[in-house]
Amino acid sequence: MAEASEKTEAKAEAQAPSLLRQVYSVTLALVIGTAGGYAAYLLQLPLPWMIGAMSATTLAALLGAPIAMAKSLRVVMITVLGVLLGSGFTPEIVAHLTSWIPTLALLFVYVALAGGLGALYFQRVCHYDRTTAYFSAMPGGLSEMILIGAEMGGDARRISLVHASRLLLVVMLIPFLYNYVHGLASGDRPPSGPSITELPLHDLLLLTMSAVVGYALARALRVPAAAVVGPMLVSALIHLLGWTAAKPPIEIVGAAQVAVGAAIGARFSNTEMRLFWSTLLHAAGGTAILMLLAAAFAAGISLVLPLSIDAVLLAFSPGGLAEMSLIAIAIGANTAFVATHHIVRIILIVVLAPPAFKLLRRWERNPD
Repeated sequence: MAEASEKTEAKAEAQAPSLLRQVYSVTLALVIGTAGGYAAYLLQLPLPWMIGAMSATTLAALLGAPIAMAKSLRVVMITVLGVLLGSGFTPEIVAHLTSWIPTLALLFVYVALAGGLGALYFQRVCHYDRTTAYFSAMPGGLSEMILIGAEMGGDARRISLVHASRLLLVVMLIPFLYNYVHGLASGDRPPSGPSITELPLHDLLLLTMSAVVGYALARALRVPAAAVVGPMLVSALIHLLGWTAAKPPIEIVGAAQVAVGAAIGARFSNTEMRLFWSTLLHAAGGTAILMLLAAAFAAGISLVLPLSIDAVLLAFSPGGLAEMSLIAIAIGANTAFVATHHIVRIILIVVLAPPAFKLLRRWERNPD
């Protein structure tokens, strides 16, 4: 018994420094991210808290700062963004859901073309092996593509860096593009929600319930991107039922943006500069293919259907659901339209990409 107790104590002592290091790394990432976000806010950059945090933590990671982002904290903050997205669903928007069927169908075509062209690019131009090229090319499902790609023999590190670089490039490019086109300064944009001091307690409790219940249900049902999709759907339901018209407090939304931006930057920790620059260059080519394809779809769709080219481009852009939806909020685009299309895109990729790869590999082995 004494020996077992000594082993337990030794194990606890060994784990303590590791836990302290993790807390320190996460705290450092948040401090650097907040400083970067505040600097971007002062400079009136578009989407300042996320872009500033992302830029500052990426630079810090590449310079060797021991930063990291706790998965649990990122999940909590993303549930906040899910609740915010759900608050954008109104009866008027839901009435137009059936009119989105053509663009949702075309999204399937976009994903197939984007994945196919991207895989060819990474294999033929960047000289990745077939598995790494395929899962690096998928326009979404970052965590799932890394895990499944590694299981099937791909280079998990390269896949992770390509997807992180794609997010970095898209999140940096699109807000500045819209900022240039529309000439919007940060001060022109209305706040995304009330101050926490102005939000009634019953509204705060309902929004919190949306985050907790929505995430728990989505996890139980194994819904892709559960942290954002579940809270968004529950939040949309309570807003459509008229239980509340409130949005999450602006302070919490700002903190969530910092955490999401810092999480992107922290992915580059322990990355050699040579590997970073080569992967960023490869990802830039792949991102250009995806964005040009998204722009072509957006231009064509806006000519045929009565839809804003801004909203369609955001809906088809190969960025993350939370990030693209935040940009939609920032420019005043139809957030529900954008979020719905990204949810469908993620589901298509997560559900169809792995079996499609297995079928392709089987067909190559047995072409007859």
